[in-house]
Amino acid sequence: MSLQKLARELDETARQTASMLEGITEAIELLADAPIGKDSSVQQAVHLIVTALQGQDRIEQRCHNMALAVRQFALLPPTAPDSVYDEIWASLTLDELRVPALSGIAAHQAHGDAELF
Repeated sequence: MSLQKLARELDETARQTASMLEGITEAIELLADAPIGKDSSVQQAVHLIVTALQGQDRIEQRCHNMALAVRQFALLPPTAPDSVYDEIWASLTLDELRVPALSGIAAHQAHGDAELF
């Protein structure tokens, strides 16, 4: 797979996750507005779903940023030093993935929220 195709696939992944989120958001709004939405367990479930779905924004952001990086990598000559790749990677906004000490930290915490990473 070429780097340009990989970038397109990352963009498509971001688009698909955003599309999925729209449908789920509509369902949550219906739940919250219905008489059953006043029940505390339903409110707690809606809160947990919303918290889990906030991860979609990070996934979309990461995909777009990685697609940008891949496009920049594709423009580099094969002889480019690793420092150039490191500079491109460091310029990305990838939330906790930018900080090596925090990368994957969500998987090691007991927080009650859905684990997305």
